Amino acid sequence: MRTPHPIAAHSHSPPNPYEDLAALDDGPLEDFLQVEEPAVTEGAEREAEWAPPNHRRGSRDRRDSGPRRRTRRRRRSPFTGLSLAVKAVIAVLVLAAFLALGDRWALLYAERTAAEKVRDQLKLSASPEVEIDGFPFVTQILDQRLDSVSVTVPDVAADRVSLAKVSATATGVRVDGGPTSLRGVRIPELNGEVLLSFDDLNRELGASQMTFTGHGGDEVRARGVLPVAGHDLRMRADARIRRDGERGISTEVGGMRLDIGDLATFRPGTRESQGLHLTRKSATRLAKEKKKAKELLSVPSVAKRIGVPDSAVQEALSDDSKFEEFTGSPRFAGQLMKVNLIDLAVANPELLKRLGFDLALLDGLSRLTRPALVDRLSIGFRLPKPPKGELTLRDVRVQKDGIRVRVTGQGLAIGK
Repeated sequence: MRTPHPIAAHSHSPPNPYEDLAALDDGPLEDFLQVEEPAVTEGAEREAEWAPPNHRRGSRDRRDSGPRRRTRRRRRSPFTGLSLAVKAVIAVLVLAAFLALGDRWALLYAERTAAEKVRDQLKLSASPEVEIDGFPFVTQILDQRLDSVSVTVPDVAADRVSLAKVSATATGVRVDGGPTSLRGVRIPELNGEVLLSFDDLNRELGASQMTFTGHGGDEVRARGVLPVAGHDLRMRADARIRRDGERGISTEVGGMRLDIGDLATFRPGTRESQGLHLTRKSATRLAKEKKKAKELLSVPSVAKRIGVPDSAVQEALSDDSKFEEFTGSPRFAGQLMKVNLIDLAVANPELLKRLGFDLALLDGLSRLTRPALVDRLSIGFRLPKPPKGELTLRDVRVQKDGIRVRVTGQGLAIGK
């Protein structure tokens, strides 16, 4: 067999691919594409009609379904599943809470109304604190009887001082009116206490220069400084507190003195022991100062006041040994302390000036009277008289914080 020439074979036309595809026109591809379709009814054909997908609808349905389920869970009643007895107990507790709230409201209203009536009745500057004890309040007010009522009145003006606090408790109080229309009360019995604070006394009477302290029993001590003619004199006094009638207390001031350093002491009054006198220290020092002592003994009134015969004084003044013997006696200093320097200053002002006294101070002391000084230290007070009934002060006790006085009352009435 003869082999074709390579060049000749290559010169033939290449095969046409479209002819191959045309050959498949009626071949296996047509059989493959012709798939047997199932038989459908007329209604199914309508359902099978194509429609564009709605993605939003599905998401909205999913969103709507979740909250509905959650809403149903929230709105479920908390009482679901509870027994009837438990529900009844809860209802009773809720009702009791509302009743208690109403009772407290009525109580506060009654306490405020009572405080205003006490303020107006006793002419107080501020409303007192009123506290009605007992629960429930409404049942008490409907019965028109209160078991216990406490009243506290701060800062009551009483004469020259202010009472720090007046507190009292009334029992068996009869009420006129209802919970919201309290017209008045009647108090068959009252027990309380009045406090007069030392802090108030120091502020109101001492003007920051005098302090009052308790000394036990019924005694109060006053210590401080009193300015006189430009000099600050140390002042001291003792006061005894006593009842003054049924509604007041007063003070009995004693032991009052003003110290001029260690030079002299002034005791207001007209008795022989009162006036301006040398202290023992200054009298002893003066006896050792020969010149000043001779000047003092040269005054006839001084010799007369110390109780020494005039002949003995003249002998001492003329003989130094006699003078030293006379003035060196311990008795001499005591005799000098008896001399009232206020009286001596009237006739011999220059002599007292040489002894170290300020004449202006002596003049200022001579103007100080005992009543004026006692009034400065007066810490008495009197309770106001109630319109009805009796209010009585009882025992007086001086304690660390102030003066406490027990108070009782019978048959008192407030309001109409």
